[in-house]
Amino acid sequence: MEWPDLNIADAWDAITEVIPEADAVVCGDEHRSWYEFERRADAMAASWASRGIGRGSKVGLYLPNCIEYLEAQYAAFKLGAVACNVNYRYTADELRYLLENADAEAIVFASHLADRVAAVCDGLPDLGLLVQVGGDPGPGFVTFDALIGENHGPAPATGRSGDDLWFLYTGGTTGMPKAVMWPHSSLFGTMRPHFDGLRLPYPETAATASANVVNIHERGKVTRQLTGAPLMHGTASLAAMATLTQGGCVLMTSSPSFDADEFWEMTQRERVTNLVIVGDVFARPMVDSLQRAESSGAPYDIDSLRLVLSSGVMWSAPLKEALREFKPGLVLVDSLGSSEATNLGSDVVRGGDAPRTARFRLSDDAQVFTEAEKPVVPGSGERGLLAVGGPLPIGYYKDPVKTAATYRTIDGVRWSMAGDWATVEADGTITLLGRGSGCINTGGEKVYPEEVEETLKLHDDVVDCNVVGLPDERWGQRVTAVVEVRAGSSVSDDAIVDHARELISGYKLPKQIVRVPRLHRGPNGKSDYRWALRVAEAEALAED
Repeated sequence: MEWPDLNIADAWDAITEVIPEADAVVCGDEHRSWYEFERRADAMAASWASRGIGRGSKVGLYLPNCIEYLEAQYAAFKLGAVACNVNYRYTADELRYLLENADAEAIVFASHLADRVAAVCDGLPDLGLLVQVGGDPGPGFVTFDALIGENHGPAPATGRSGDDLWFLYTGGTTGMPKAVMWPHSSLFGTMRPHFDGLRLPYPETAATASANVVNIHERGKVTRQLTGAPLMHGTASLAAMATLTQGGCVLMTSSPSFDADEFWEMTQRERVTNLVIVGDVFARPMVDSLQRAESSGAPYDIDSLRLVLSSGVMWSAPLKEALREFKPGLVLVDSLGSSEATNLGSDVVRGGDAPRTARFRLSDDAQVFTEAEKPVVPGSGERGLLAVGGPLPIGYYKDPVKTAATYRTIDGVRWSMAGDWATVEADGTITLLGRGSGCINTGGEKVYPEEVEETLKLHDDVVDCNVVGLPDERWGQRVTAVVEVRAGSSVSDDAIVDHARELISGYKLPKQIVRVPRLHRGPNGKSDYRWALRVAEAEALAED
């Protein structure tokens, strides 16, 4: 299928014309109408253009969640420039690597990150525009608001098209981050399920996009989406683009880190309809917050809430059920995807459905292939690689070898195969095993960390865990779990392993448990396996 030859900025410009006064973006108490959102993005684009930023230029977004993140991305889209996500926890060395890899010509960064930017910019000759959000700018920096205040007229026409790119850098949990090149046409393709659900035509033109938005507002189906996940994470950014393309509003809390109480307070105050989270990392404190509020006699009013979307990290059945106890009928969407492709599958809980953990139904565009590139037979127990067709990225920036390995053509169809292994059950659902890059080889058997982690976290006293493999003379590698247990718990290591023994094969069980006060994860909720491996190795050395 061909996807629209349409730049996202063209769609958003058309939407602004029909709902100028409606909310587009909210952060804390700060609101931007669609008119203000478009006007500021246009002014920023004009200022950038006067400094040589144009079609194909790479612009790094080194920001926590804030309105300026989306305004800068919109400005890049208007110029046909390439917005690139940058993890705001990156140190100077990590930042230098990414900006050099991206060939970045501009960076938009938060004021508290200015020292890191200053430490790398002299060694990056292509990086000419340094835009600071908030605070007083240092030498060579210019503030975001100062650029918007310049009078350059409207942003220049650049021949925008659906071929313009957006970069989504991978998390780099098992290697260096890579930029996945998403054309705007494919980004529109990922939004197809949203419009199918609204029974509206696919937005192939800017005129269709604006007509859809008028219909949505007239029917009272406007989405007000509060994201707990960072916008530099694919889950949040893709969901935000879909919401804006429906003429909805993207909301964010103002705290630099996730605060469940603030999250629910904003849901109540702003009459939020949709939440975007990343699995149990967010769901657990959210449930704790709801329980505290109810116990205090002042429960949150979450009656406006219709749907919770999660992706990227396990979302366990007990926490799904706990959320629904506070809002019966809440739709829960556990989505399976990656930076390299979306819409692999999902587990959708509606009505009286029983929540499940890590069991997904494949989308119409997805398949599981054996290493011989044959479809896995449901119920066979055979392992295979997850693959998805449909709207896909071009590949990885400056890495044709990795692109060829991930984006393969089988029987004339192009697939994205990022390395996720799964089995297909008799009912057609899949059991996700994990990435082959993290596979542990123990006693001749393959063990996938995510499968073991999901099982261990079903124990009531296990808050979080990562599973890694350590060298072992007998087994080759031994399965080792780095575990955070609930505060005050007296649970033993044996009790945790015995609980898992009832659910997974014996060879998959941890032979060692390393306890930590708090498990380290990235701000996007993703596992940091390099950190977990260092912790496990240090424990092993201490024992020796």
